[in-house]
Amino acid sequence: MQLFDRPQAGERALLVQVSFGRETSAAEYLSEFRELAVSAGALPLAVISGSRKRPDARTFVGSGKADEIAQQVRALDAELVLFDHLLSPAQERNLEALFQCRVLDRTGLILDIFAQRARSFEGKLQVELAQLKHLSTRLIRGWTHLERQKGGIGLRGPGETQLETDRRLLAVRIKQINGRLSKVRSQREQGRQSRRKASVPTVALVGYTNAGKSTLFNALTEASVYVEDQLFATLDPTLRSLHLENGVKLVLADTVGFIRDLPHDLVNAFQSTLQETKDATLLLHVIDASDQMREEHIENVEQVLKAIGADGTPCLKVFNKIDVDGTPAQLDEVNPDLLPQVWLSAQSGEGLELLRQVLEKRLAQERALGWLVLAPEQGRLRARLFELKAVSNERQQKNGGFLLQLDMELRDWVRLCKHESLDQEELLADLPEHLATVA
Repeated sequence: MQLFDRPQAGERALLVQVSFGRETSAAEYLSEFRELAVSAGALPLAVISGSRKRPDARTFVGSGKADEIAQQVRALDAELVLFDHLLSPAQERNLEALFQCRVLDRTGLILDIFAQRARSFEGKLQVELAQLKHLSTRLIRGWTHLERQKGGIGLRGPGETQLETDRRLLAVRIKQINGRLSKVRSQREQGRQSRRKASVPTVALVGYTNAGKSTLFNALTEASVYVEDQLFATLDPTLRSLHLENGVKLVLADTVGFIRDLPHDLVNAFQSTLQETKDATLLLHVIDASDQMREEHIENVEQVLKAIGADGTPCLKVFNKIDVDGTPAQLDEVNPDLLPQVWLSAQSGEGLELLRQVLEKRLAQERALGWLVLAPEQGRLRARLFELKAVSNERQQKNGGFLLQLDMELRDWVRLCKHESLDQEELLADLPEHLATVA
């Protein structure tokens, strides 16, 4: 079999999308695929579509369609052919031999975008790990060699083939990355444990890519997270503290956006980042209210949440971008057993106050908030509360007693009351006027 050098990829790209009969949203899928290509920096020259009952084992699209694509590659001087599908290594190799240009499937395209967007040390490691695992199944001659085979006196001999050398070096690099990621994961876990000890709830933003998560994050926290109207504008997770009017403090986490057919290697590689989502007290599922495919996107996000084990976390649906079609800001309590749905515009700020009110009410239910009156002889209990980091404010009374404003997890308060023989009703929502005047 004749081997060939893999061609270098450029920016001039043909887009290929094949329908397999059951897909009814080909136009919407094509729009998203084109946006993916543009986000990766490609210049789409043309779209070649077709339909089949099942993928062809050799070329995925069949010999006739493959010849048509090859003709278009030559006619338009394309440097890259992008498929909105997952190709097997053999299919990718056969198509590159036929087209004489680089072929990239959907997984490779998304990985390329992630490689461009990663900014943090952890993000770059995670993307590289996913890329190496993906490329390890696609090693052929012409692979951009990690190291040239050595030669010279005393070094000649059968040795390793270039393919074996590349595979060995890939395995070594993957092992190195896993080792570095394990250290980063332990550091992140320490941060999460610190928040748990301090009883600070975490609210994680999740949603389909380009739903407006980062815009909402900035609007709530007055942060300056990068925002752009493109897929995967934000890749690395960002954490910011947020103080609500009822005294509740929380950590808001902006996470990577999801997408249909999210590469399995990416989900695995980003487990440590997505752990923020899994361990969150509450999820804010941000949805583009103006998106015609929002129901399908909701389902895709829920599938990823299930894959990472976060499907059991309470989830509040936030319908964003109501300014696009003029939908009014509103609070829908569709089911008393479920969290309400909030309709808002993170861009204009309309409806943000409704979201804050829902967060205040929901998180307050999970926390013990109020004032506790302690006698002078209850110093041990006072010390215990400070040890639990439950005291947000303190005033001393003239008689030597203490007024403590508490903010702690409700379960910890119940456990403390049982241990200290306290009545849970002793926690006052407001400081009585006669106590406030003598404090």
